Amino acid sequence: MKKTLHLSYLASATVLLLCAGGGAQAQQAPQAPNMSFFVTSAPIGKGGDLGGLQGADAHCQQLAATAGAGNKTWHAYLSTAETPTAKAINARDRIGNGPWQNAKGVVIAQNVDDLHSANNKLSRETALTERGTVVAGVGFTPVWHDALTGSDRDGRAFPGNMNLTCNNWTSSEFGKAMLGHTDRTGLADNEFAHSWNSTHQSRGCSQADLIATGGNGLFYCFAQ
Repeated sequence: MKKTLHLSYLASATVLLLCAGGGAQAQQAPQAPNMSFFVTSAPIGKGGDLGGLQGADAHCQQLAATAGAGNKTWHAYLSTAETPTAKAINARDRIGNGPWQNAKGVVIAQNVDDLHSANNKLSRETALTERGTVVAGVGFTPVWHDALTGSDRDGRAFPGNMNLTCNNWTSSEFGKAMLGHTDRTGLADNEFAHSWNSTHQSRGCSQADLIATGGNGLFYCFAQ
């Protein structure tokens, strides 16, 4: 009798382990080792406080690793403004030379100039997360299509007195963020609504402010 119970216990434990393993595997991002561009699938969660460029880059690196692309060097597409102790940093200068492709293998731009031209292939269908999923844009509930950039349309920083980078991505309380639309679509039918990197400012830098203006603190990541 004891032997039968012991075998039954082992069988049940094995089933539980298999189920747990299957659940963990289901949570894993689809593997896309050749991916060199994505929109973050999840925010850091502190509004515009990303831990500076270093914290944002680390977030890109971590998410890329879940998709099998962690062997590349990843940088967030973010500009920082000039301060009394540091020069401005342009987002376009942080991302390498290209070309870049999404998780599905679609090339979204050949080089930096192509990326910042009307010829880039960014759209709702191609500006995918590292998981290969579409970002919720206009027509979805909620709308998360605002991407943090702190950049003008050419991918360069704004003057330091404007604070469109949430204190260079270190604050959830001060300043605002310049945003782009991942789906290049907006409620207003004008050219600014179609910009992937410089559409409008956020209400503020808190997570609630980013959500209120149509986002969730997501941003673009590029591999060099």
